[in-house]
Amino acid sequence: MSTTTIESHQREFFGHPAGLFVLFFTEMWERFSYYGMRAILVLYLVSKTGGDNGGLGWTNGEALALYGWYTMMVYVMSVPGGYIADKFLGQKKSVLIGGVLLLIGHSVLAVEHMWAFYSGLVFIVLGVGMLKPNISTMVGGLYKKGDIRRDKGFTIFYIGINLGAFLSSLIVGYVGEVYGWHYGFGLAGIGMAFGVTQYYFGQKYLTHVGNYLGDTAESSVVMKAPLTKIEKDRVVVLLISFLLVILFWGAFEQAGGLMNIYTMDKTDRMLGDWLVPASWFQSINAMFIIFFGTTVAMFWANRKLKGKVSSSLFKMIMGLIIMGLGFFFMTAATAQYEATGSSAMYWLIFAYLFHTIGELCLSPVALSYITKLSPVKYGSIMMGVYFAMTGFGSKLAGLLGEWSESLGEMTIFTGIASTSVGIGLIVLLFRKKLEPLTHGVEDNEA
Repeated sequence: MSTTTIESHQREFFGHPAGLFVLFFTEMWERFSYYGMRAILVLYLVSKTGGDNGGLGWTNGEALALYGWYTMMVYVMSVPGGYIADKFLGQKKSVLIGGVLLLIGHSVLAVEHMWAFYSGLVFIVLGVGMLKPNISTMVGGLYKKGDIRRDKGFTIFYIGINLGAFLSSLIVGYVGEVYGWHYGFGLAGIGMAFGVTQYYFGQKYLTHVGNYLGDTAESSVVMKAPLTKIEKDRVVVLLISFLLVILFWGAFEQAGGLMNIYTMDKTDRMLGDWLVPASWFQSINAMFIIFFGTTVAMFWANRKLKGKVSSSLFKMIMGLIIMGLGFFFMTAATAQYEATGSSAMYWLIFAYLFHTIGELCLSPVALSYITKLSPVKYGSIMMGVYFAMTGFGSKLAGLLGEWSESLGEMTIFTGIASTSVGIGLIVLLFRKKLEPLTHGVEDNEA
């Protein structure tokens, strides 16, 4: 290996490997395209047909059903995406292929035909499946075992995700609602083009991470070795933590579905004489993550330095509980709507604030947790399983949104809040029995 290559491996910006920022911007543009499309998808489906910016005229139930299936498949495809990376290509090549598939999918969506609509969704599903688990695994690979910067690195990476989500909800959402839904879809494709381009030219900072492990005799032995008792115990903890993930995203993904429709139909969005676009509320979560991401990370880091409970499992449990509490604000919003015929925007802002704090406690931590606990040979597959659990949560979100047509929003929002908090407290009671199964994987972080 040349001296130049070694130096490129060790080069750091702001105390983190330079490769983190290549992955940061890749994921930022990927999320710009994905969340931009997500912000207007349901609104496009339920908007009336005809006119300059007509939608498909679907019922709320039909739109939420498609939304549930689509968001589930987007993440379930992370399992074969992770498998392909582990067994055949490596993460680095898989991310590039996923980016190209996403670019095709978002571009096809700009065409105003139903064949293009469904074809575009299929390409996006395949693209996210190849990119999502593998880019997250690469972030973990930038850090050595026991490096305390790993969690902070994932938080920085997570801010990149939400910077893209914030910008896209405002820009793509506005273009879609004002100028035309398909212009919005096309703009999302332009964002993906930027992501693929900068990833391709940033490869020199990623030469030591994301490579196919089956190329050498040494790595082949690792891949064929059976799991040890410690590895099996750690996988058990991961699988249990995935149950929290399903519940969390089943609730959280109401943002793009039921809460999105509620915002458009039942929220007073007037600021003086100006009507705030419904899709813009999708940016609130991302904005809060950008503002509070480092603050939450520092809070947990300080707790660890003081010797207080700050394990990944504890953070994930608290994330579920805090997010659940946010839905009580939606209960209040529906109560106000039933009393006055509209609900104030501040209920949504408070709900998204709690959802964001909960997300910061659970999601980036879960990504880091998987890279700590997963056996090396199953790294991308386990990341794929995590995203599949996210997908099942998204499908649950769609089902809950459909049920709101018969049960009502208040029942759904209150039920989500009570269930999330209740199950979080139950798992909290068993935390001390589960954490020993990690065999001290977080004990020596420094």
